[in-house]
Amino acid sequence: MTPEQVLAAIPQQEPFRFIDEILELGIDHIVAAYTFRPEAYFYRGHFPGRPITPGVILIEAMAQAGVVALGLYLISLELGRDEASKYTTLFTDAQVEFNGIVEPGTRVITTGRKVFFRRRKLRAEVEMCREDGSVVCSGTLSGMGVPR
Repeated sequence: MTPEQVLAAIPQQEPFRFIDEILELGIDHIVAAYTFRPEAYFYRGHFPGRPITPGVILIEAMAQAGVVALGLYLISLELGRDEASKYTTLFTDAQVEFNGIVEPGTRVITTGRKVFFRRRKLRAEVEMCREDGSVVCSGTLSGMGVPR
C-alpha cells in the first residue's frame, strides 16, 4: 500500500483523525504529520484562556500513526492489499512520557519504529516532536489487527 492508501484505510475520521499526511512509510517505521486545528472541540474546555492539547489526544495521535497506520501497512504486506482491507488495527496499550505541551495551531511530526509485529500484533516505539525537533511525548504503544 502507498502512504495515501494507508491514510485512506485508517478508520478514524474527522474530527477524530490526527494524521494529515504520511511522510515516510516502510517495513520498520512510519513518519506522519498533523497540525492541531485551533477550532478543535477539545480546546474550548482544556483550558479556557490558555488552551493546550489534552494528553489523551496526543496519545491517540501517536497511536493512529505508530500503531494503526503502520499496522495496516504491515498487514497489507503480510496478507495482500485486498485481504488487508478486511482488517482494522486497534490500539491496545501505551506507556508514554510527556515532555512538553502542544498549543493550538502546532504542527507535530510523529515517528513510529516497529519493535515487533507477529500474529497481527504490533508494538512500536513512538515519538512526537514539534517541527523544531523538540520532543513532546514518547513511549511504547501496542495494537492488533482485527477483522472489520
